[in-house]
Amino acid sequence: MAVTEEDIRARCAALDLDGAMTGAVELYGDEIFGFLVGLAGDRTRAEDAFSATCERIWRGLPAFRWGSSFRLWAYRIARNEFLRTTRDINRSRNQVPLSEVPSVQRALHHVRTSTPFHERPEVLDKFAGARAQLDADDHMLLALRIQRQLPWEDIAKVLGDSDELPGTRELAALRKRFERVKTKLRELVREA
Repeated sequence: MAVTEEDIRARCAALDLDGAMTGAVELYGDEIFGFLVGLAGDRTRAEDAFSATCERIWRGLPAFRWGSSFRLWAYRIARNEFLRTTRDINRSRNQVPLSEVPSVQRALHHVRTSTPFHERPEVLDKFAGARAQLDADDHMLLALRIQRQLPWEDIAKVLGDSDELPGTRELAALRKRFERVKTKLRELVREA
């Protein structure tokens, strides 16, 4: 006995989703697959789109409200899945793995094998020359904060005349001085 659209609807109403999906594939499967083969011009692509269509129908079946015929709904899903799979294929064709792009591989190799900018001898020499132009306290302030990463309270004790905890104003003044020294150092490096 041939399955009809009314059979599919009755199975959905009875919550027999397995039977409804089986009936849908029996009734419209060949027709929808032929439609997709015609669109794709390639059986493999049509098979992919057909699988995606069946999956989408299966997931959407409980929510289908019969505002149109099942056949029309299935065609709409097939069309959308065909377009989606085509878009995905085109997108993947445009995205070549980086390992297959020689110019990118050369640039990556260069970065991996060259000395980082901040470690290059000429850059280090410029910084050393600029630091030599700073007065001793400023040089110490940079060394304690950047190289030794001491907290501001400890730096204030090292550079200050007292063992007492520095106040908020003293710490703020020390931070401002640090910012001025960094600015001065940048200017000296640019000039060098």
